[in-house]
Amino acid sequence: MDDKLRIESRLAQIGSQEDPATGAVNFPIYQSTAFRHPRLGQSTGFDYIRTKNPTRSVLENAAAELESGDVGFACSSGMAALSTVFSLFGQGDHLVVSLDLYGGTYRMLERILSKYGITASYVDTNDLEALEATRRPNTKAVFIETPTNPLMMITDIQAVCTWARQHHMLTIVDNTLLTPFFQRPLELGADIVVHSATKYLGGHNDVLAGLIVTKGSELSTEMAMLHNSIGAVLGPTDCYQLMRGMKTLALRMERHESNALALADYLLHHEAIAEVFHPGLPDHPGYEIQNRQSSGNTGIFSFKVKDAKYVEPLLRHIRLIAFAESLGGVESLMTYPAVQTHADIPVEIRDAVGVDDRLLRFSVGIEHASDLIADLGNALEAARIELEEGITLGGQQGSDR
Repeated sequence: MDDKLRIESRLAQIGSQEDPATGAVNFPIYQSTAFRHPRLGQSTGFDYIRTKNPTRSVLENAAAELESGDVGFACSSGMAALSTVFSLFGQGDHLVVSLDLYGGTYRMLERILSKYGITASYVDTNDLEALEATRRPNTKAVFIETPTNPLMMITDIQAVCTWARQHHMLTIVDNTLLTPFFQRPLELGADIVVHSATKYLGGHNDVLAGLIVTKGSELSTEMAMLHNSIGAVLGPTDCYQLMRGMKTLALRMERHESNALALADYLLHHEAIAEVFHPGLPDHPGYEIQNRQSSGNTGIFSFKVKDAKYVEPLLRHIRLIAFAESLGGVESLMTYPAVQTHADIPVEIRDAVGVDDRLLRFSVGIEHASDLIADLGNALEAARIELEEGITLGGQQGSDR
């Protein structure tokens, strides 16, 4: 596809020009697991579905092109993508990892990779002095989430990539929350980008998928071997579903961004709310870096209620907003990280970072912002009334929540 086209056009046209034989606008689903060879020693380029599939190839090529990378790899989940990437490392290797980290990534590092002699240190990756202090002779890579999940901490990608390259280390960036529509880490010097494509790329809470994009021929060749050997590849029907979701990514991300900023501003001025964590707010510590390296903001942010007693009645009274895990879909979801997404992270680490029992994560969908504000406002008011009634009745109800 013409690389001069803007990203909105490239997204909308994914797969539309890849089947010249029929002119199919939607690239077809190739379910076949095996492919005929024309003759001995010849191949159509497709031999076995785990290695390569026509539908998956279109998706992978689109992912690589959108992220300004060399090769894309579609995996059966975001965690499958991470497993494949982490398989680059082995016994005795050390990784430096973002301090505020998705719980599933922490679980993989501490409960699985540790069995194979791979260790990790967790640090504020925007603090170059802390990175240098954490680096060891056996440190092979730095793994960044930016923004982080759930506290929305921002890392200067270009600065970290420069530092890592000086020490012959890889830089891996989880770009799930911003997607290539808003942020392209490979253009800033990263070596590998990973996505839980289940989230914003798919966008409809209906497909489980992961993506990897690499830069550099040697690294891409190694990743291709791992992808094929581990075999956690994405099936053709899910590839089609993911491509269909990605076609509307530009429209959705723009609405996610505007809605999230409206909700964040509403909560910022609400008497029941102590803090709001959104990098689009001018007082966010990462505001300037975010504006410099990204063209927009994600639709997810977090906030803390002033009293943890608000959490249960608030989650019980939301109606339009669903109390559910995951993020990035068209429907708004609210999550309680301490007992859901980050439950596998030890309490002392969660508390030190700030993922405490007052924190809620809000994945803002594409509904009308006024309806979302009304739903959240009604839930907060209902929670306030319940708590006040509990205090009036001798403190029993309020103290138990």
